[in-house]
Amino acid sequence: MTKSIRIDRKKRLREEPHTGHNRWHPDIEPLLEVDPGEDVALETRDANDLQIGPHTTAKDLEGLQRSIAHPLTGPVYVKGAKPGDLLEIEYLDIVPEKYGWTRFAPGGAFLPELFDFHFVAHWDITPAYATSPQLPGVRIPNGAFMGTAGLAPSHEQLKKWAAREAELKARGGRVWPPDPENAFPPSVGKDGLRTIPPRENCGNADIKQLTKGSKLFVPVAVEGGLYSAGDAHFAQGDSECCGTAIEMGATCVVRFRIHKGEAAAKRIVWPRFAHPGFFQPPEIAAPRNFIATMGMPITKEGRNESCDLSLAAKNAVINMIELLQERGWTKEQAYVICSVAVDLRVSNVVDVPNVTVSAFLPEDIFRG
Repeated sequence: MTKSIRIDRKKRLREEPHTGHNRWHPDIEPLLEVDPGEDVALETRDANDLQIGPHTTAKDLEGLQRSIAHPLTGPVYVKGAKPGDLLEIEYLDIVPEKYGWTRFAPGGAFLPELFDFHFVAHWDITPAYATSPQLPGVRIPNGAFMGTAGLAPSHEQLKKWAAREAELKARGGRVWPPDPENAFPPSVGKDGLRTIPPRENCGNADIKQLTKGSKLFVPVAVEGGLYSAGDAHFAQGDSECCGTAIEMGATCVVRFRIHKGEAAAKRIVWPRFAHPGFFQPPEIAAPRNFIATMGMPITKEGRNESCDLSLAAKNAVINMIELLQERGWTKEQAYVICSVAVDLRVSNVVDVPNVTVSAFLPEDIFRG
């Protein structure tokens, strides 16, 4: 029989603190112990912990508690997993709930200088597609995956990662430092790492190819590995440029396998992932009918920046937003479409100074 961690889907994490956590810390107690090879079902909440519902308006988002993010279900203790091992997590199934949302907010995401206001799209989810009244005629196929999933860091990693992020913040970088406000469990709030950035323990990597059938490989840092998951996405473009995908609650079913000593022996530090088949049907994963825009590292003032992939990516998205506006979509609708359906691809990194990023829009999403 499948072991499970169940939640009340009408209650937020603070109302059921025994079901999970929202910080990374090695001292968070496991909720479940399993043997390698056992199936485990984890029920998960959406990325903003039920703060957004079908009737939420853009005005309501002004009161959103942005320090509440990624309520994770777990941790799960995998018997026999020890530091130096490589833990394999196989995703046997990811079952969506029936409602999802996409939002953006001032000061966030990939184009904060262009979108200094709130917007939310609500999605009706079926097993096959998601549709939204805010995007009439758009139909997004199921590409469900867990946006955030990973293992607990060691105490040594905790200190190291906090220090490097503090140094980046001191240089003006965009960093979410440890913050006890709204931390669960409260006992780790002072030094528990925020879940916003992914790290060596995986976490919030938002990799759309980690669909049903995929395998995630993460180096083990503490006994039992302590796996947790949350932040499920029904679908997402490669980049999640507006800051969110089609966010939803879900149930993920996983199975663990331990590769003894492999991380230590092969000096594996960073997560890896694989899929034995197509992560989505081929016509969706590699659209047979698309239009694409290019972006290069040239500012709107005409200044050339050498090999700046981030600037090239921004320009590719901006050009796609303009293309969608030509077709009659509003600026905010276009940004959401880019976030949930447009894939960024690095087309070249060698044709200096103008490295190129392309943004691919699958035309079949407009058959809704």
